[in-house]
Amino acid sequence: MSRRQVRLAPVFIVVAAAAMWLLAAASSSQGRPSAPPVPLAMPYVSQFTQISKSETPPTPQQCYAATSKRRCFSPQSLYAAYNITPLHDAGFTGKGRTIAVVDSYGSDTMAHDLHVFNNAFGLAHLCGEEGVTCRPGMPTYSELSLQGSPATKAPPSKSQGTGQEDKSAWALEVALDVEMAHAMAPEANILLVHTPTAETLGVQGLPQMMAAEKYVVEHHLADVISQSFGTAEGAFGSKQSLLNLRDAFKEADANGVTIVASTGDTGSANDKKTPVGKGGTTLDGATVGWPASDPLVTAVGGTSLCTSAEVGRDAGRVADHVNPPAVCQSTTQDEVAWGDVARGIGTGGGFSDVFARPSWQSILPAGSTPIPADHRGLPDISMHANPLTGALVYVSLPPDGLSGMNCGGTPCSTGWYDIGGTSLSSPEWAGLVAIAAQIKGHGLGLINDNLYQLAADPTTYAADFHDITEGSNAVVAGVPGFSAGTGWDPTTGLGTPNAANLLPDLAATS
Repeated sequence: MSRRQVRLAPVFIVVAAAAMWLLAAASSSQGRPSAPPVPLAMPYVSQFTQISKSETPPTPQQCYAATSKRRCFSPQSLYAAYNITPLHDAGFTGKGRTIAVVDSYGSDTMAHDLHVFNNAFGLAHLCGEEGVTCRPGMPTYSELSLQGSPATKAPPSKSQGTGQEDKSAWALEVALDVEMAHAMAPEANILLVHTPTAETLGVQGLPQMMAAEKYVVEHHLADVISQSFGTAEGAFGSKQSLLNLRDAFKEADANGVTIVASTGDTGSANDKKTPVGKGGTTLDGATVGWPASDPLVTAVGGTSLCTSAEVGRDAGRVADHVNPPAVCQSTTQDEVAWGDVARGIGTGGGFSDVFARPSWQSILPAGSTPIPADHRGLPDISMHANPLTGALVYVSLPPDGLSGMNCGGTPCSTGWYDIGGTSLSSPEWAGLVAIAAQIKGHGLGLINDNLYQLAADPTTYAADFHDITEGSNAVVAGVPGFSAGTGWDPTTGLGTPNAANLLPDLAATS
């Protein structure tokens, strides 16, 4: 079979059904007053750098020597940092569960890129991956392509668009989402859900993606959905226009589906929709993004991970304050909140202006930052996201797609990238949720109340979470930010996972 045939075969029937469902949903809205425009939403992938052009992943030393002096984490070094290895050794790999990752456009080469990634790191191969012979019981990679799958092309050279329609940039986001979810839960099924428009296109963009998620929920196609995109709450035309997009979230818990979302990459600052051909306008004061701010979603923030990228999967959590980047050389902590003032990027976090504090945020670990009753606090949890302590991702693109990729002022090409942003932490957390669902024997639904219940017990909190107490997300001049501290805080939430302890406890309480 050709690559295209292998990639599409697992999902042909469900694609046709989904297209009919979406067309029916669109028809039902005809004749109503036009809705306010939906704002810009973007993939939360930040500051990527190409390290190597071969299919062999770069060494840690190559990453240290890169222009931006980065630390590149492999799946194995992440297993050590977050204590995931004992779960895999016990057979808890996400087997039997399904992770859906949602993106614009998809990627022409994802089935191929996944095969290269798995060969490089010795991970389980999936049915639907290029060059793989399917066997009974084998986990699958498949795609739900809604209303077509446009080819990966760069925008026209004189394009006045915002850049969100750049299909090559979205292909890099797709590779990040699929490969990181698979790395955490190597025997979970991966379903790539993509629509043919970026979320810059008003009623044709973000609502379309939310309709796709509702289809996934209602048809029981996944146990967890990862959203590595978002937009500022204040960028919506009205509060109601945001609330109108929540249908999938409302149904997810009843269907045993957990939904996670990245909190964003601009710290406590957010922009309104970017006008065509012009720069965006930064909202006044500290703001947060949706869908991460939704209480029906688990909000995932980001950290700088200062553990060794050179260790194997069995090494455990080994601090490294010697090798780049500078943030890890200037702290004694093995993980700190991600905030980079020089680049104007950092973990999203703060307090919602749309949603009130949920009941499960009323009881926090001792020493936590208080959460006002009329504001939902976020994030709930975190994982590494600083692009200088990022993860290795492989992507290949057709020639036209390559012309749209830019790495520090020079064109990028096929190869290995070190990538960060909370786009990294969301699919990784989705993989961990899939493992917890395997332990439980079914999907967990909304997990937020369970996370806070576990954190409220001092002994369990100390065992299950890495409490991040250093760093800030004040990264944009004139916009106040928040500092990490003991317990829950509006930069890293409850902290990052000690997976071997947290996931069985999460399954037991769900």
